[in-house]
Amino acid sequence: MTAVDSLMLDAKQAIMDEHHRRFQSLHQEGRVEEALQQIHVTLSCAADLLNESLRVLDETIETHNRVPVDCPIPPPPTT
Repeated sequence: MTAVDSLMLDAKQAIMDEHHRRFQSLHQEGRVEEALQQIHVTLSCAADLLNESLRVLDETIETHNRVPVDCPIPPPPTT
């Protein structure tokens, strides 16, 4: 995972957290219609975050699988 990937995931997490906080506030205030609209935005942000996380995971696995098989793995250090 690159630094850019990490920053992107952190930003999307922060955006989702803020939308969730708004939903909770609206719900607690009894503003049901607005809360329902907000939960749709929150869920959309959550889906975006999950999709981005899966993309990063897929890239990480793909990169890991590209390591040559004939490349010896060094033994763990002995202490």
